Amino acid sequence: MFTYQKHNRYFAQIAEGIKDLGIEELSELNARNVEPAFRGITFEADKTTLYRINYSSRLVSRVLAPLVSFPCENPQVLYSRAKRIQWTEIFSPDETFAIFANVSNSTINHSHYAAQCLKDAIVDCFRDQVGRRPSVDVRDPDVWLNLHIVNDKATISLDTSGGSLHRRSYRKETVSAPMQETVAAAVIRLAKWDGQMPLYDPMCGSGTILCEALMHYCRIPPGIFRRHFGFEHLPDFDRAVWNRVKQAVDQRMRQLPSGLIQGSDRARRAISASRTNICTLRGGRGVGLNVLDFRKINSLEKRVIVTNPPYGIRMGKGEDLGTFYKDLGDFLKQRCKGSTAYIFFGDRSYIKKVGLRSSWKRPIKTGGLDGRLVKFELY
Repeated sequence: MFTYQKHNRYFAQIAEGIKDLGIEELSELNARNVEPAFRGITFEADKTTLYRINYSSRLVSRVLAPLVSFPCENPQVLYSRAKRIQWTEIFSPDETFAIFANVSNSTINHSHYAAQCLKDAIVDCFRDQVGRRPSVDVRDPDVWLNLHIVNDKATISLDTSGGSLHRRSYRKETVSAPMQETVAAAVIRLAKWDGQMPLYDPMCGSGTILCEALMHYCRIPPGIFRRHFGFEHLPDFDRAVWNRVKQAVDQRMRQLPSGLIQGSDRARRAISASRTNICTLRGGRGVGLNVLDFRKINSLEKRVIVTNPPYGIRMGKGEDLGTFYKDLGDFLKQRCKGSTAYIFFGDRSYIKKVGLRSSWKRPIKTGGLDGRLVKFELY
């Protein structure tokens, strides 16, 4: 019996900056005993809840099912303990696998070497038991495995998500420095947007915020395009339960009212990418898109404005950042009366350039960014 089967306890990887939101979301999805942990969240779940979380979570990156944990003071122990795992219960030699490892404060101090030791143990286990070995595929494996060693204690887990959940598969085209899907979903959640007021993104880029807003309102599960999940390789996987979970979630989807979600961008290429990406989603053709510089928008009153303004490498060549953000502040103050704006600043030094008093500022540290989501109420 594997560790996760004894306790029904799992580990969700999530960006530190949105961990509190992840705890709320997991609880809403019926996880139990949800607790923050280093670099993630631990929780208890039955099969129904585990499958639902993987299919429906908008914020979590991966969900790991611990297989074994043991003291690990040297590579020999890692190899011998890993080789004793019944890997043939999880996948076959005809399937591929990959390992992502991290180590800290341990005798084994190199993650690549630790992953190599685990790989050798798995391969040798298959050779001994069935006479053939599975291949490694680091790009698109059938099975993702995780090795975590901290303070000389190793935990080997199966990635029940089957790769990072932020990859929704609606992004077919992109422009420079797109916002990560889980961050955009967190921004929509923090805005508490419920569809009572229209939502508008005046600098939509390739449309990630608009896509996440559409999926949020229409209740489209983030995993809807996923071909398979890692939990299908768990030895106690129940396909009948999974089919019921998927059907129940899919039946909650609803239509997008006309005019509820709109966006624009001054770059024709960005709008082309947005249209391609949004139209991948159910209801996407109902999202209004225009090639338009925000400075030429006459009015955006009584809206929820959510946007990720360009900065750094996303700025046009030769454009003055100070002037750009001053223009943004003037636009919000003069033409967006009765609206509420949620602006994500990838570089928080530009917040003061907007020249508006904020209601609150929320740190969001993820993807190498130390950004801020700032709320402006525009009376």
